Amino acid sequence: MAKLEPKNVPSDLEIAQNHKMEHIKVIAERAGLLESELEYYGNHMAKINFAAVTERLKDKPNAKLIDVTACTPTPLGEGKTVTSIGLNEGLNKIGKNSMLCLREPSLGPVFGIKGGAAGGGYSQVVPMENLNLHFTGDIHAVSIAHNLCSAALDTHLMHGNKLGIDPLTIQWRRVVDLNDRCLRQIIVGLGGKLNGIPRETGFDIAVASEVMAILALATSLEDLRARLGRILLGYTYDGEPVTTEDLKVAGAMTVLMKDALKPTLIQSLEGNPAIIHAGPFANIAHGNNSIIADYVGLKLGDYVVTESGFAADMGAEKFLDITCRYGGFSPDCIVITSTVRALKMHGMPYEEIAKFTPKELAKELMNEHNDYLDKGIENLEAHIENMRKFGVPVVNTINRFAFDRDEEVAMIKSRAESCGASASVPIEVWMHGGAGSVDAAQAVVDACEEPKDFKFLYPDEYSIKQKIETIAMEMYGADGVDYTPEAEAKIAQFTKLGYDKLPICMAKTHLSLSADPTLKGRPKGFRVTIREIRASLGAGFLYPLLGEMRTMPGLSADPAYQYVDIDSDGKIQGLF
Repeated sequence: MAKLEPKNVPSDLEIAQNHKMEHIKVIAERAGLLESELEYYGNHMAKINFAAVTERLKDKPNAKLIDVTACTPTPLGEGKTVTSIGLNEGLNKIGKNSMLCLREPSLGPVFGIKGGAAGGGYSQVVPMENLNLHFTGDIHAVSIAHNLCSAALDTHLMHGNKLGIDPLTIQWRRVVDLNDRCLRQIIVGLGGKLNGIPRETGFDIAVASEVMAILALATSLEDLRARLGRILLGYTYDGEPVTTEDLKVAGAMTVLMKDALKPTLIQSLEGNPAIIHAGPFANIAHGNNSIIADYVGLKLGDYVVTESGFAADMGAEKFLDITCRYGGFSPDCIVITSTVRALKMHGMPYEEIAKFTPKELAKELMNEHNDYLDKGIENLEAHIENMRKFGVPVVNTINRFAFDRDEEVAMIKSRAESCGASASVPIEVWMHGGAGSVDAAQAVVDACEEPKDFKFLYPDEYSIKQKIETIAMEMYGADGVDYTPEAEAKIAQFTKLGYDKLPICMAKTHLSLSADPTLKGRPKGFRVTIREIRASLGAGFLYPLLGEMRTMPGLSADPAYQYVDIDSDGKIQGLF
């Protein structure tokens, strides 16, 4: 790739608002979709009739599947979504028919910590305002379906509790798609007997709902209905499980979710199709877009780029061990993106990090710190080695900034390739779009042709503890695992009930390979503690909670919502 000249880049929102989008019908034709397979949501979005598409193309061989993940996140950003979009642009630029499959962003982070989530610079999908703000209503459908079940449960308790549900065992909470820490623990049913039975409960963020995980893992409308019916709500006084089917609410929940099951088609800045669907968090849930979106992409394209949330030990491990297990497919290449600045931070002593504000830290790490970089690359090496354990080729992309030095990029490239990456390639997609990733796109195409021997990290037959300990030691590098008495009791109960054959969805901090967010780089000599373990029978996994992991985020002292506004012409301002 010829060296590209630096250029001034406006804000993400300015780029998106000044871009002239094509009608979604044109994008659909480019993707190979038929008019009869679309439901238009205005001129620039359309729902896809996935059942019709997959039936029409059932005999077409699946595309090559590429999963994009990253080194351990830092406040400086690694650009995973930017990389996913830019890599897809690059694949199309070198003549490949590539489809992009991404998650829908949650309003919690949009208004809380980072603004928009549609990529950035010249590597974006549009319309970005719609994507970030309500989109086609799928997350609202998840919230309403979930909270209908909550209302039905409390109503059942009030009207005699015929199922004999023990209120102290109820694990089903309520959800809202915002960061609202005050709702983490609440009391419902106060104010007299007409208001229900008083009990302690709480709220999770909507994307942590099991209904969202089910949306991402369902393979058909029938499968959605069955999974919603298997949701575990709590137990009777005799210790028997109580499900949504027992409560007779699963059918109504499915009705509310029927349109949300259809993925949405939008476009990239370069006019390439992008399929957006589902939005589970990767530190709380399994963190990947839907199996249905992947099915559609695998039939329409020759290559599919999808993205797993947070780092490779989080979203990518769950993609490989949960999504691929239920989807019946496997990736042909895993891309791990990183930045020079983030890897420097991973090599910086934590007491040094604590001296800086985030803005000061970003500026400081623009300086030459080869000692920090040398140490921090160990984090990237851990992720590359971990992903190679699944038997799939790995490519490292270095999301390059204008201030990065050639010798810094060369250091990362040498180390990444020495520890097992098929290639390590700088990209400049934020500034140059697809033109900034043509070398990486070719490296990914070459990696997809390498032999693969895909295997799960653990078999279904492993015990619950064997699965947890395999993930903790193989992915995180822990010396071992400790369990609280509560976790021990749940493991015994779930094993007795036959839930031990389910895969594991670990809920832990995304800020470290360990469960301690202050341990950067490649921590050694640590153990992890399983505080609690819950069963998501509808989604089809057990999820242990490590450390102080919470399922409802809070807002910071400087939240993103305070910069978002709208002018008299209806033009949105301040959204990333």
